[in-house]
Amino acid sequence: MPAPAARAAAHVGGRCASVLLGDRRRMLLRHQRRVRGTALGGVSEARVVGEVIDSYARHWVESFRLQSGDAEALLADTVTEGRDHLDAAADAGRGVVLALPHMGSWDAAAVWYSAATGRSVTTVAEPLEPPALFEWFVEQRRHLGMEVLALGPAAGPVLLRALRAGQTVALVCDRDIEGDGVSVEFFDERTTLPAGPATLALRTGAVLLPCAYLFDGRRGHRAVVLPPLDVRRSGGGLRADVARVTQDLARAFEGLVRRAPEQWHLLQPNWPSDAMAAPAPS
Repeated sequence: MPAPAARAAAHVGGRCASVLLGDRRRMLLRHQRRVRGTALGGVSEARVVGEVIDSYARHWVESFRLQSGDAEALLADTVTEGRDHLDAAADAGRGVVLALPHMGSWDAAAVWYSAATGRSVTTVAEPLEPPALFEWFVEQRRHLGMEVLALGPAAGPVLLRALRAGQTVALVCDRDIEGDGVSVEFFDERTTLPAGPATLALRTGAVLLPCAYLFDGRRGHRAVVLPPLDVRRSGGGLRADVARVTQDLARAFEGLVRRAPEQWHLLQPNWPSDAMAAPAPS
């Protein structure tokens, strides 16, 4: 359907879904209180839920509507903060790890980045159900010049090779999906985040850039690229360095999320206390 109609349908569908979210609605509000404060910054619960779900619906509309001709349009409607960090990373002649939270439109971010820098992107995606949908999704991204790997142990060696060849890896990494991450302080409570971004950068010497690709107005976008994290080896061992860099990344993500909390699409338990707060299964 035409883009305006798709956006309108996503808005209506998102608002309907926000009423039916159940446990995920409670978890969404729990995470928003972490960012905004217990009083949600004076905004009503219904409005907070509606804004987050609107943003999440827009993400999926943009993700599934991405076409090969969209790169120039994304360049035209994107305001960039921190472009100098991207340019410096490219000039360094090393691989680049883009570390993103689940904010805004992370799929469109890879298309924009490739158009802005001329560098291809390798990324990792959580498998979708049914499997046929995931295969369609991966094939669409290949047509856009991205290499998409399924989340799992087999992805690591491919990512290392890409970085050692001076390529770019983009990882959405504010959730420890596999449950084997690094302990960090994140929004005033300890949890775990994936070790992948820090490990890849430390092992290859790649530049590690925290960033987000946010919605800016009804149609525009804003790419926010923070300064590179310090991934020099300290001499204390790889495990200690991974813990340090991952904690730095958690702090960077806190700043990005606070910029636009309504664009943080986190509806799942992400801290130990979330599991205790969730209702027991019936």
